[in-house]
Amino acid sequence: MALLENDAIQGTEERVKTPVHQHVYAQLRDAILFGHFAPGQPLTIQGLTNTIGAGMTPIREALRRLTAEGAVQMLSNRRMTVPVLSRIEAEELLFLRKMLEPELTRRAAPFVSKKDIDDLRDIDTTLNTMIQRGDVTGYLRQNYLFHSRLYARANAPVILATVNGLWLRFGPSLREVCGRIGTANLPDCHAEIFDALERRETEAAAAATANDVAHGTHLYLMGRDSIDVG
Repeated sequence: MALLENDAIQGTEERVKTPVHQHVYAQLRDAILFGHFAPGQPLTIQGLTNTIGAGMTPIREALRRLTAEGAVQMLSNRRMTVPVLSRIEAEELLFLRKMLEPELTRRAAPFVSKKDIDDLRDIDTTLNTMIQRGDVTGYLRQNYLFHSRLYARANAPVILATVNGLWLRFGPSLREVCGRIGTANLPDCHAEIFDALERRETEAAAAATANDVAHGTHLYLMGRDSIDVG
């Protein structure tokens, strides 16, 4: 399980400065976000301690935070698990994404620089490579990076925190469906987004984001149905 991939992203200097409990939380959050844990998979403190190589105290703190965020579920017998989303829950999460993410793009557009657009293009190029390779985890990472890089320019911390929470709760189920349908069928409407940003067409960029989320929603629900009946 590649829980330590986050280290390469953060860099050695940043990891030294980051408190242990925060670093452990970031690793577990990424593991859930990118589907290293399947929906319904049980989680134990001892098991995570062995996997990550961290002490029980930071593991407990990370699980406490992730439970509060809805990414981990505490069962009646004090066991913990990755939640299994019902179709209704998934539809609610997707509805909120379709409402909030175009607004983040709309707010980000005036602050997106040429360098930001170049970075988004580079991320999308890597994403397309992941699709060609059939690398579902790589696709999910690059897709998340693309959206998070754009939304960070929105200067809307409350909306952004809400959207990040939606992605986190949705991650394991999305990974399951993407693995089922394969990367060849995964959506990539990002070119429409950064082309509109380059033209400084704010509403077109917001509409392109809505289209991107809508495409993903359609494929997710189709794939989810195939899992439910398969």
